[in-house]
Amino acid sequence: PPGQDDFPVSGVSWFEAAAYAEFAGKSLPTVYHWYKAADVRIYSDSVKFSNFGSSGPVRVGSLRGINPFGTYDMAGNVKEWCRNHSGERRYILGGGFNEATYMFVDEDAQSPWDRLPAYGFRLMKNLDQVGANAEALQRPIQQLTRDYNKEKPVSDQIFEIYKRFYAYDNSKLDPKLEASDASSEYWTKEKISFNAAYGNERVPAFVFVPKNFKPPYQVVVYYPHSGAENARSSENLDIRYIDFIVRSGRAVLFPIYKGTYERHVEVDDSEESSGWRDLTIQRSKDFFRSVDYLESRKDIDHDKIGFFGISWGASTAPRVLALEKRIKVGVLVGGGLPVERQAPEADTINFAPRVTIPILMINGKYDFDTPLNSCQIPLFRSLGTPAKDKRTAVFDAGHIVPRNEMIKETLDWLDRYLGPVR
Repeated sequence: PPGQDDFPVSGVSWFEAAAYAEFAGKSLPTVYHWYKAADVRIYSDSVKFSNFGSSGPVRVGSLRGINPFGTYDMAGNVKEWCRNHSGERRYILGGGFNEATYMFVDEDAQSPWDRLPAYGFRLMKNLDQVGANAEALQRPIQQLTRDYNKEKPVSDQIFEIYKRFYAYDNSKLDPKLEASDASSEYWTKEKISFNAAYGNERVPAFVFVPKNFKPPYQVVVYYPHSGAENARSSENLDIRYIDFIVRSGRAVLFPIYKGTYERHVEVDDSEESSGWRDLTIQRSKDFFRSVDYLESRKDIDHDKIGFFGISWGASTAPRVLALEKRIKVGVLVGGGLPVERQAPEADTINFAPRVTIPILMINGKYDFDTPLNSCQIPLFRSLGTPAKDKRTAVFDAGHIVPRNEMIKETLDWLDRYLGPVR
């Protein structure tokens, strides 16, 4: 289009990108070449200078998002088609301007026929002679999966033993207000902290208190996407997925869970490891202590506390909602049962049947990260919530559904089970 000579090419299908690559005497990268060039280990630095969560692409390099190999905008702006396929889908990596930052590192694969506005490509030229491993690099990549038709949750007797891992002493909370920012038209942002349920640590958190509404406020506890694990500071929080809740008149509590933002820790990537299990339990205790904190505030309606989780936060939800009975309603966006095996004391399949509160699941039909048939539907079916109080809203979308649909579904559900804000 006029005036966009320096913008990335977008709105192209995989077939169009592959045809142009052949015409140019180059090729689409394999996922291995792409990840090597992107160097996702520098996630925090990359996404800081990248185009995520916006209305459209920007000029190449205008945000200064350059990686060690001199390539611009591998994080965000437009997603980039790769050669490899999984089933009938082709990999498309890096995340787009209309997605969250964690899509820089998350795998995605979509229909090669799609020509969405955020779909683009980047070419490579192999300077070495084609080696014996060239064919191997282009082979299909199969997704991890678990057969939840065969797997069953543990018995109540064993689950009672697992619950003991999550028990904590109701020790002194010692909440403190660290800072307050009233510059927003819609809310006052409070930075607070309180004692953790383990060690000698403090849990930082942010409370978004709505303006133009009277207390006591309904409140929603937020569990974020996996970008929180990769970021190193909560100074500039991504609140695109919760701002509408505050504007509806409800307060939102955003805890900085163990292992996220400035509380980052290195653990074994395997979800079957004891390190991952222990960190998961600490995060759950942070959630429970967050509810303790809410109960210490007189401006909060203690009988109207909800949960909102997106992606990683939505998939984590059953673990905390099965144990925390003070939560009255939950909304899970982009969640499902895990594709990887997890330590049994923290395996989501053992917690989902113990969730009994009203649950709304909002998902995309073409979600590659959390597939419909193998992850989303098994979670919905396994929830212990009565059928009349659980609902799944599935849209023609990928991992995260369009914002307007998410807002409508979420607010309708909160109104139904917490009551309209007055």
